[in-house]
Amino acid sequence: MKALLFVLLAWSGVVFGQGDYPNKPVRLVVGFAAGGISDVLGRAIAIPLSKQLGQQVIVENKPGAGTTIAGDFTVKSAPDGYTLWLQDITTHAINANLYSKLPYDSIKDFTYVAMVASTPLMLVVHPSTPAGSVKELIALLKANPGKYSYGSSGNGTIVHLSAEMLKSAAGVDALHVPYKGSNPATAAILGGEVTFVFSTMPPAISNVKAGKLRPLGVTTPKRSGAVPEVPTMIESGLPNFEIVLYSGVLAAKGMDRALVRRLNAEFARAVQAPEMQPVWANIGADPITMSPDAFEQATAAEIAKLGPVVKASGAKVD
Repeated sequence: MKALLFVLLAWSGVVFGQGDYPNKPVRLVVGFAAGGISDVLGRAIAIPLSKQLGQQVIVENKPGAGTTIAGDFTVKSAPDGYTLWLQDITTHAINANLYSKLPYDSIKDFTYVAMVASTPLMLVVHPSTPAGSVKELIALLKANPGKYSYGSSGNGTIVHLSAEMLKSAAGVDALHVPYKGSNPATAAILGGEVTFVFSTMPPAISNVKAGKLRPLGVTTPKRSGAVPEVPTMIESGLPNFEIVLYSGVLAAKGMDRALVRRLNAEFARAVQAPEMQPVWANIGADPITMSPDAFEQATAAEIAKLGPVVKASGAKVD
């Protein structure tokens, strides 16, 4: 009888605990500095999500160490739905292979809540570069091994790994010039310091439209709706060249499954909100939804997929 009473009380506590969720502001952690694509996406989603939940969703930036600072903060938080981590899942998958020792297990120590977006990278060159297509850039690099350079947002980042994939797939050589973030890398190619960059979409789109950079290709299997005139890398003759920046929401492990389902549905609704439509166009991203289980499986697949790419690049972080 006592055991039955305990079970009933525990069950009722879960139900009532979820019933008043949220009864205070929700923190949405972003592992990058303000102004980046994850920050812009997080602040945009927070608007419809706040309306839906009836509580303010506050974006809190915790940049550093390739988002592992934000990850460590998240796993040490209570799995009660009040601390959520909007993570660049591609970075999350890279870090699982890049760091010799992380303060958490990238799969087991998190609750996978919701996938929210997919975004390509765009291969861009300085307008002075004598290449108007991916094929012409490859020909240029082959004819001048080691003469040209590419910029990245740092060793082991997806911007770096994309260029290494190009080098491997096309059999070309180019000098890697790492910078401390996407903004310095963009400034470098605008100034002609490097020949090409696999840029994140917001700076690529704005500078391409301004005529300051020349677009050659996007890394997703399909063309981007934001720049439909730009071909994919696959269309450009590299059949297996696919890199997608996935963004998703994680929490500490142990979140009640009913709450996970609730939040998954809330994020699916938020990304389709009318006020999000111009955001998707501006950042060159597409909303994406899937079940929590499918999200976790997709992340595990990304970790396995990017492992060989990280290894081939030679990048390591301790």
